Parts: sequence; structure tokens; C-alpha cells
Amino acid sequence: MQHLQAVLLGVPMTLLITVAAVAIGAVLGLPLVVGLRSKQFLVRLFCRGLVDLIRGIPAIVWLFIIYFGVSIGAFRFDSTIAAILGLGLISAAYFAEIYRGGISAVDMGQWEAGNALGLNRWITFSHIVGPQAFRVSVPSMTSYAISLLKDSSIASTIGVTEIVFYTTQDARSNAGGLTVYLLAAAIYLALSIPLALLARRLDASLRKKVSR
Repeated sequence: MQHLQAVLLGVPMTLLITVAAVAIGAVLGLPLVVGLRSKQFLVRLFCRGLVDLIRGIPAIVWLFIIYFGVSIGAFRFDSTIAAILGLGLISAAYFAEIYRGGISAVDMGQWEAGNALGLNRWITFSHIVGPQAFRVSVPSMTSYAISLLKDSSIASTIGVTEIVFYTTQDARSNAGGLTVYLLAAAIYLALSIPLALLARRLDASLRKKVSR
């Protein structure tokens, strides 16, 4: 019970980091996907390079860059803020790709239909293509949120008091050993399984709609 209580102390911070990073990624991914689909070659090239750069560098390195490398005078990001910003930045790149895939999955005829009705691209996207792309993207977004929940464990390397931080602390001070790490694994599963079930349910629902 003592080990479980110690590990549970990190759950709120783990959820906070995950939710905040997902929110940042979901928002920042929008201008990135606009850039990826831009008609301007240089804009597309810049956004493609930015997305590839963000995704190509390990998450833990981004956290170190932001936490240890970004400083102005005596100012330095708090470890929690650094973790949220780092994971949020990575999320933005992944969400941009998820959005791009969702938009590409919508038949080009939808764009043509909007154009035939005299609608501009923004109205066509916001009222016709966007909602369909979102429905297609939801399972992928949910799956990524699960992945991010697990990746949040690296925040412990910069001192964020999440699940792994308390697990390691308890293992060292109370000789928890394997037991406390198994408890941590069980908690991650308990947090991930509901999201995984939701993703499968959404995917099945979307497949039924498409098959009709």
C-alpha cells in the first residue's frame, strides 16, 4: 500500500503534462498543416523541414534543450513548463501529420463540389472537408494521446514530479525494487486502456459509417 500511494502521487502531474501537451499540439498543428498544404513551394518546404526536424530529434533531447538551453539572464523555464512545451512542440508536428492524413483521406470531389457551389476554400474546408477529416483523424489522435501519456515519463529526467519520478524515488528510499515499478506499469495501463478502448470504438464506428 505504501508503494502504491507513492506512485499515485505522480498521476495528477502525468495527466496535466499529457493533457496540456495534447492541447498545445492540437492547436499548433493547425497552422503547420496549412503550411504543409500551401500552394507556395517555399512555405511547404519550410513547414515540411520544421515537422521533420521536430520529429527527428528524440523527445528527451527537446526537453533538455528547453530546460537547460533556453535561458535569458537568470530566467529559466520551470521543469513542468519545459516538459509541457517540449512535448507540446513534438505533438504539434505529429498532429500536423495526422491532420494532413485526415484531409488527404477526404475525396477531392468534396473540394470540387464546394467550388462548383461558388464557395471559397475556407468555407469549403470548415463546412464540408474539415468535419469529415476530423472524424477520420480522431482514432489517430486518440492513439497518439496514449503514446504521449507514456512518453510523459521522460519528464522525470528534468525533475518533474510525475509517476516515474515518484516511482524511482520510492524504489531508492524504501527498497521498493521491482514491486514499485510493476505498480507504475499497472497505473500506466489503467490510464491507457480506457483511451485505447475509446480509439477502437471510434474507429469501428467510423468504419461502419464509411461502409454504408
